[in-house]
Amino acid sequence: MFIGIDLGGTNIKVGLFDDQLQPVDEIWRATQSETNSKIVIDNMIVAVQALLTQNQLQATALKAIGIGVPGLLDIDTGISKFSPNFMNWQDVPIKQIFEDQFHVPVFIDNDVRVNLYGEWQFGAGIGQQNLLMVTLGTGLGSGVVLDGRVLYGTTASAGELGHMNMYRHGRPCACGSTGCLGRYVSARGIVKTAQEKLKDGETSILTDWTQNDPSKITAKMISEADEQHDQLAHTVWQETGELLGYGLANAINLFNPAMVIIGGGMANAGKRLLTPTKNAIKAHGLKIAVVACQVVTAKLGDRAGMMGATIVAKRRLK
Repeated sequence: MFIGIDLGGTNIKVGLFDDQLQPVDEIWRATQSETNSKIVIDNMIVAVQALLTQNQLQATALKAIGIGVPGLLDIDTGISKFSPNFMNWQDVPIKQIFEDQFHVPVFIDNDVRVNLYGEWQFGAGIGQQNLLMVTLGTGLGSGVVLDGRVLYGTTASAGELGHMNMYRHGRPCACGSTGCLGRYVSARGIVKTAQEKLKDGETSILTDWTQNDPSKITAKMISEADEQHDQLAHTVWQETGELLGYGLANAINLFNPAMVIIGGGMANAGKRLLTPTKNAIKAHGLKIAVVACQVVTAKLGDRAGMMGATIVAKRRLK
């Protein structure tokens, strides 16, 4: 048996898989990303223990645990160096903590890369040799398959499109730069865009829904407002999709993939996001590369990360 963990900014998703990587059971817990690394790690451990108890298993039944973690990692030592999605989080020795707790081999990888493994092996990317995966959730993450191999790079941070600089003097990012793509194209980013437009005097049904408190706006609300033909919400989605398209046009020019998979919670926005995205790609990408590249949505949904983390654990165990 294997366990795969997808550590998200909102939820911790823990899956139990058999030796053929078929899903057996899963459990979700709130991440509490606004707290600190100890509380988040404790929440992860409690979730694993609950899943084992739920299936009447001891940790000794496990062959390995795989964990997808947002941000920059030292994969060999199992240390999470930095994550823009969490507060009070730096140089967290995740591998050591989990191996001390459960006494089985533990392997970590970037959260988007584990989503990439899941979609590549079991989802939308089956059979592809050149593939780009982008996840749009609390932040924006990405991973790349080039000529049949997942790219890692010198510090295992290859393909970080979320930190592509889109504006020279844009919104500050937790990475230390400004104007990063992920600060605009993400759940947090789209809310910030709506808040900025309201601050500039634009009107929206969102004001009534939140009793004139912009801090209560959510990405889901902006989708619902767009469905009710709210002009501000429509403009926010249009601008967000277009900016994503610019970023993906750059990535397509750089990596020349046959497929771009869009995953994460924001992918559920569908055409309101992807239509302006595809239009921008078509207008600004290299024509021959764009024609050869499909842009599709992920198939495995919320389970891609758990499945991919398990793939990582099984591969690296060998």
